[in-house]
Amino acid sequence: MTVPTPVLSFVIPIWQEGENITAVLTALAQATDLSRHEILAVYDRDDDNTLPVLARLAPQFPALRPVKNAHGVGARRAVITGFEVARGGGVCVVMADLSDDLALLPRMEAMLRDGIDLVSPSRYMPGGRQIGGPWLKRVLSRLAGITLHSLAALPTHDPTNNFKLYRRSMLAAIPIGLEGGFELALEITVKSWRAGYRVVELPATWRDRTAGQSRFRFWSWLPRYLGWYLLAFFPGRRGPGAGGRA
Repeated sequence: MTVPTPVLSFVIPIWQEGENITAVLTALAQATDLSRHEILAVYDRDDDNTLPVLARLAPQFPALRPVKNAHGVGARRAVITGFEVARGGGVCVVMADLSDDLALLPRMEAMLRDGIDLVSPSRYMPGGRQIGGPWLKRVLSRLAGITLHSLAALPTHDPTNNFKLYRRSMLAAIPIGLEGGFELALEITVKSWRAGYRVVELPATWRDRTAGQSRFRFWSWLPRYLGWYLLAFFPGRRGPGAGGRA
């Protein structure tokens, strides 16, 4: 029997998210028709406490597929593994900590159909907001996004938000290395825009996690964030529609 090609592939990097994963999958099912999509829960280790929960939830979520990180361990490598095995025309990275504004998914999918290559939900554009999170991380993320938008003309106020929808063919055309962490969203946004792809933002609400433990490593990843931040200011080809909004 031929399995229909999913419209979207949701990539969820997981690490000890047994407390959160049921609520995340339920929220996805409420936001979109999962019979049209696939969910790739990418894990690093076989003893992850999320895996028994996923096994119990499998009958309830036929679109769900646990995938082992093909490149070792780490959030970035888990996301890249998801990119590599995704079958959907669009690939959406979703965090397992309930932070993302999943109610935006129907609009994001419509934008992909309309020819947008990267849809960037934004905490920092008019209408967006951020609830909770470490103070320093919030300040630096907001400052980076606003200055890149206003000074470098990057067409989103929030390139560091990992909740983004990418056209899969675009991801396949952009070189992405395995080293680093969650600065991956900033890297892909800068690279895709400089390569001429269409990037558009829409206002979003972000909420800090209430359960589980984050594996965001701010200080160790900061130099990489800075590198991609500076690259956006260098001359080179830029994408169309700078400042585009939904």
